Amino acid sequence: MYMFKYVLKRLGLMIMTFSIIFVMCFVLIKMLPIVVSAATGDAADIMYAQLEARGYIMNVVRDPVAGTYTFDNVPVMIQLGNYLTRIFTEGDFGIGTSMVQFANQPVWDVFVEKLPPTILINIYSSLIGVPIGLGLGIFAALKKNKWQDQLINVVVILMISLPSLVFGLLVQYFLCFKLQWFPITMKSGYDYFTWDMFRSMLPAVLSLCLGSIAAYTRYTRAELTEVLTSEFMLLARTKGLTRSQATVRHALRNSMVPIFPMILGEFIGVLSGSLIIEQMFSIPGVGGLYLSAINSLDYDFFMLLSGFYTLVGLSAGIIVDISYGFIDPRIRMGAK
Repeated sequence: MYMFKYVLKRLGLMIMTFSIIFVMCFVLIKMLPIVVSAATGDAADIMYAQLEARGYIMNVVRDPVAGTYTFDNVPVMIQLGNYLTRIFTEGDFGIGTSMVQFANQPVWDVFVEKLPPTILINIYSSLIGVPIGLGLGIFAALKKNKWQDQLINVVVILMISLPSLVFGLLVQYFLCFKLQWFPITMKSGYDYFTWDMFRSMLPAVLSLCLGSIAAYTRYTRAELTEVLTSEFMLLARTKGLTRSQATVRHALRNSMVPIFPMILGEFIGVLSGSLIIEQMFSIPGVGGLYLSAINSLDYDFFMLLSGFYTLVGLSAGIIVDISYGFIDPRIRMGAK
């Protein structure tokens, strides 16, 4: 009962937070001028007609000689009402206006097309980073204060201090340019589950997972080290368990309680992708689309992707909090 009330409360707070962020983004972005430089001639006529039909502009007048338009903006709150009405009644998230390659295309269709590469590179990153990070963390905890532990700590501190942008540059220079093990950019096409496509994704995957490996190693070492020095571990050893038996049966299970929610949050948050890494390796995902939408002031793309990233971040936080109660039965979220 406590958990049910807690979940409802968190969902209500998430919806309220998402609504506030969404409205703020819409109002602030609509205070900027409308940009429709991606189309000319008949294409521009179609685009302006669609914008006017969607309640973004009014009193559209075209100069037949210069081919330019003059128009008045609809009040922002009326635009917000029209926008939400279209989403909930028609599933219409708008059209592209400022990016030439997506002009007059439905925003939702482009988003769905760009989503698989972002999901794949982040899932591959998690699948590689989680076991390596946990393994290094366990090894460092078992070799505490020895040279192996010191070496791992130095490497971890170095990797945590560097952003993924630096890892991307190093991977591009050494693995792609010098050694030529991988292509610098991702292979084009939609055959996402072929070896050539996976190989072309690996540079971006490695750039993303190096930071995750360092984080998992640090947290695992810290938690396991604390558990190994607990009193119940001494009791387990006095009852006849060997060091390896006590570690596997008791220490690992207890140390994973705070670590597994972090891993779960990582998996839930894979959809958010990495904006910079996708741009560096020409990944045709939503990260690059988001940056292009911001630079081009393409408002409908910006709103959809901002809502997507916000929702993923909020959902990951809730999933992590709720998972504590399922991983450790002693924890009752929402109980007094």
